[in-house]
Amino acid sequence: MADDDGFWYDLATGRVDQGHQKGAAHLMGPYASRAEAERALETARARTEAWDAAEDD
Repeated sequence: MADDDGFWYDLATGRVDQGHQKGAAHLMGPYASRAEAERALETARARTEAWDAAEDD
């Protein structure tokens, strides 16, 4: 998937946009689908918790 074809979660607005946007410092992505991008924060939170748990082992 080319960056301009993906979906991006905008941390500043909470919106999902299609296509690469300028100012990528506040964007998460690209994601393959709008639904996947809408779950960006949930996915990031779950990954962080998993990494934290792995460090505790």
